[in-house]
Amino acid sequence: MFYSFFNFFAKITGWPIQFFLFRTKIYYEDKSVQNRQLKGKAIVICNHTSVFDYPVLMFAFFTRTLRVQMAELLFKKPFLGVLIRLLGGIYVDRYSTNLSFMAKSEAILNKGGVVGIWPEGRIPKKDEERPLEFKSGAAFLSLSTDTPLIPVYTDGSYFDRKHRAHIIIGTPLYPADFADSGKDEKETIENLTRAMREKIIDLGKQLHERKTEDARTAS
Repeated sequence: MFYSFFNFFAKITGWPIQFFLFRTKIYYEDKSVQNRQLKGKAIVICNHTSVFDYPVLMFAFFTRTLRVQMAELLFKKPFLGVLIRLLGGIYVDRYSTNLSFMAKSEAILNKGGVVGIWPEGRIPKKDEERPLEFKSGAAFLSLSTDTPLIPVYTDGSYFDRKHRAHIIIGTPLYPADFADSGKDEKETIENLTRAMREKIIDLGKQLHERKTEDARTAS
């Protein structure tokens, strides 16, 4: 309840600021199937471009409290660490074998909440292929809690007065579509993880095409 209240407060007070900074334009793969309204439990997955991906997603899914898995480094920053704790950030120590963040994420989903995950695990470096190979955590959570995955792609165009930020919300991936009695758990997780990455790549292509079409129309 506290996290929901603080998220609502942050969204109301921060709306004018984020609108000025990001001016996010939202596209949809199929709006009739998945729009900005998340019903019930969900795992939001997105490519990772910067720490500002989080507020962009937070305001995109305005009506829900997005509890995001975040790296330990962010929690150690004086002001930012306090803020993301108040917003309900899920602490992930990437250098530890402690998997309590998975148990916490599972508990949130089992209560009907929404968890955000960047499956790449970190922000890619300039010379690396994007997106990076996906970690298996989101697929595992989806399968273990029977939770749909809501894929999002962002172009990471933040703080640019000449260009708006653009994201595209894709249609859900349902774990039941990947559950196969003939496959073991490891293979099922690998298949879903692969499908997640392919979906994000496809959404990136769709977003590029939509932006190009908009630019052509405007000229």
